Amino acid sequence: MMREEMRMVELKRYVEEEDQRLDIVDLSGMSLDSLPKPCLNLTAICKLNLSNNNLQNVNVNVHVQSIPESLTARLLNVVALDVHSNQLKFLPNSIGCLSKLKTLNVSGNLLRSLPKTIENCRSLEELNANFNILTKLPESIGFDLIYMKKLSVNSNKLVFLPQSITHLTYLRLLDARLNCLRALPDDLQNLINLQVLNVSQNFQYLQNLPYSIGLLVSLVELDVSYNKITALPHSIGCMKKLQKLSVEGNLLVSPPAEVFEQGLHAVKEYLGGKMNSPQKKRSWVGKLVKYGTLNGNMMRGGSGHGERQGFIISMDGLASPRYTGMFSPRRFFSPGRYSTR
Repeated sequence: MMREEMRMVELKRYVEEEDQRLDIVDLSGMSLDSLPKPCLNLTAICKLNLSNNNLQNVNVNVHVQSIPESLTARLLNVVALDVHSNQLKFLPNSIGCLSKLKTLNVSGNLLRSLPKTIENCRSLEELNANFNILTKLPESIGFDLIYMKKLSVNSNKLVFLPQSITHLTYLRLLDARLNCLRALPDDLQNLINLQVLNVSQNFQYLQNLPYSIGLLVSLVELDVSYNKITALPHSIGCMKKLQKLSVEGNLLVSPPAEVFEQGLHAVKEYLGGKMNSPQKKRSWVGKLVKYGTLNGNMMRGGSGHGERQGFIISMDGLASPRYTGMFSPRRFFSPGRYSTR
């Protein structure tokens, strides 16, 4: 009995020591312009906070860095890295060694681009790169960072989002407001878990929305306000879960202002009617076939959640609630003009 108790004590001590080996290091707000030579085991760090300092890249040409390549490469167990609110112009390429990294905050710096090696951070779930001067994102970011759930790149100078972003099937939030976006990627319907999409305040640059924006099945909130959009895609009439639509600050002609004044239900009904018109019906069916949203099972429509969440297009035909079962729950969603609920 004594021997068994000793074994349990030893096991408990081992577990406690193992937990202590993974440390949280907080060096935020210490006015650091460079990092001190490490006096601890870098491989033991699980969370490292270097935010609100004066870290900067001294000489890009000779790669003198306040975050050395050698340091980043040794953070093998880090799951959260925060370097927001510094003066970094680039990130070390060795950031690609952080295979366990889940959360990365690089907001509030002077980054013009992200290193291509970031694509090797395949456990990454949240990336915050707000308030930089990014002009582009790595082209294949969506092919490699497949577990990404939150992508925030607002307040940059992005002209386009890479097409590969449409492969981020776990993505729940995409915030790309306050950029210079000219267009959004096609095939947005692949973002089957996206709940919040904000592409507002791209001002005179963003003039059109892709048809596939109305095929985002999980979207709850859509903000396309303060752009130069004149018409919303008719596919918005099929957005079953959409609860908030913000499109103020545009030059919308369709739907007209009087429809928006009646709320989101009226917007969906109006666009559904346009989609269901004889001129549009054939092309609409073609879109559904192309995106694989038609199936052979007919079900009763209606969500039972009232106007806000129900499938509220009221006219007979393809878009009627009677036929909502024809739309696979892997596609649907879109925007509006005034903020409507």
